[in-house]
Amino acid sequence: MIKIIPDTYSPQLYNSVVKHPLQTWVWGQARQNTGIKILRLGEFQGEKLKKVYLITFHQIPFTNFNIGYIPRSDLPTKELLEFLKKIAKEYKLIFVKFEPYIEKSKTKNLNFSNLKRSPHPLFTNWTIISDISQDKEKLFANLKSKTRYNINLAQKKGVYVKEVSNEKGYNIFEDLYFKTINRQKYKGHNRFYHRKIWEAVKNKMSHILIAYYDNIPLAAYHLFIFKNRGYYVYGGSSDKYRNFMASNLLMWESLLFAKKNGCNTFDMWGSLPKDYSINHPYAGFTRFKEGYGGKFIEMMGSYDFIINSPIYFLYNLAYKLRDFILKF
Repeated sequence: MIKIIPDTYSPQLYNSVVKHPLQTWVWGQARQNTGIKILRLGEFQGEKLKKVYLITFHQIPFTNFNIGYIPRSDLPTKELLEFLKKIAKEYKLIFVKFEPYIEKSKTKNLNFSNLKRSPHPLFTNWTIISDISQDKEKLFANLKSKTRYNINLAQKKGVYVKEVSNEKGYNIFEDLYFKTINRQKYKGHNRFYHRKIWEAVKNKMSHILIAYYDNIPLAAYHLFIFKNRGYYVYGGSSDKYRNFMASNLLMWESLLFAKKNGCNTFDMWGSLPKDYSINHPYAGFTRFKEGYGGKFIEMMGSYDFIINSPIYFLYNLAYKLRDFILKF
């Protein structure tokens, strides 16, 4: 049975069945703090909670319609889809986008006839996951030779890494992050979003690691640690001393930090497939992440559960038109 989970429910009990940070209780609070409406849905067997689905609602500009988004969840069940149909009118839903945290290899023989492959995924279909359960020496030996070289170079140059998971550290991260997305012409979230997320998740699953040279911050990462897995979520770097390879050392120290905090795996949060083209816009960061010895993992991908077909068609038409205009 699917039920709406009230705000008075136990966050600890809720999180006990969650598999990914973007389905946690605190992530729901974080999204609320950014002005997004949320709903926590639970699949119960009797009184026992079996699965949860955190859904966020995103209004389509200039309309009263909403898109529902359920990121990094369990597989949607038939009962969940029926429940979403029931509440669709109340929440003015035209469709719900699912991006489950499920490997594609584990979805064989499953029927997704009620879902349509999404034309506009938010997560990449692939990610790189490192096994960090090995000892430090073996973990280092598994890195690409160029990555090992760059890490050693950064250390010889005097680069060092510290955790600074406080307001000072966040301010450094924010500064480097926005300098990076402006430099790379990357479309990221705004400062308001990142600030509200940080305020909600700090001292919980959030950690800021910073690479310094001579007390000058050269790179900063915002990491999540949830249960036994670490996640590289956001990162930024300075254009100073770029030949000191601070980001290489920072990622290596991020793996060690996650390991020290009880993790046995580390998720790089997204990549191209293993056979990626070097001309792809994402080739640079995929090559960087690949250097840390992880495996390319294909996730099941992004699917839309369509509730209002005519409006869904018009929405996708408008989306294509917008993309076409932005290219020019």
